[in-house]
Amino acid sequence: MKEKERIAPNPLILLDTLSYKGLSTQCPSFQQRGRGGKDTSVVFQKISDKYPLILGSKSPRRRALLEQIRLPYQVSPGNLEERGTAQDPTDATLLLAREKAKDAAKQRPNMWILGADTVVFVDSRILGKPENAGQARKMLEMLSGKDHQVVTGFCLINPKGEVAHQEAVTTQVRFKELTTEEIGSYINTGEPFGKAGSYAIQGIGAFMVESISGSYTNVVGLPLCALVKALIEAGALDSFPL
Repeated sequence: MKEKERIAPNPLILLDTLSYKGLSTQCPSFQQRGRGGKDTSVVFQKISDKYPLILGSKSPRRRALLEQIRLPYQVSPGNLEERGTAQDPTDATLLLAREKAKDAAKQRPNMWILGADTVVFVDSRILGKPENAGQARKMLEMLSGKDHQVVTGFCLINPKGEVAHQEAVTTQVRFKELTTEEIGSYINTGEPFGKAGSYAIQGIGAFMVESISGSYTNVVGLPLCALVKALIEAGALDSFPL
């Protein structure tokens, strides 16, 4: 009687194990082989409740946007200083988004990582977040009655630690003419602080916006249409909605 054949483990399934807050999680990737046994591509574990997207950002607005579309995620913000030296808004946001993603990848290896950064661009100047009421007033005076651009750069890092996608999305926004009283009253609400350009389009600041051209969620802090498309193309999702 022939001895029963033993089934060897499939060498094409590679399990990378990580430990986070005392929990052991396996993030598998699968190597596909072509003729001659050569690696042709690597298919990573898809984003799911078990393997959530890691958001390298402290922004509550980005968290709210991901929750809005029911995309599983966990937050792993770094301690990067959000000040760039680039004068071009696209370069500035992509640089910081990439740095945020890389920083989060060090904390949560072997996962899909998202870093993002948003700035407002007007009169050839980049407006970040105001540090005090005086800065908020100056920014709002600059935006009053004008068109400006809101640019969000985002960067995806795959479970292997490689940049899988990076992109900057621009939305054109027009403000109405603001009175001194309106600016002062808006600053007194406290809403301008922690917001690029000193306003929140999804909040009280909506009263200042006459029109927009482009992605609304991009102005909030994350261009969801472009993000989902990038996640599918990068292999983090098969399809959407989940």
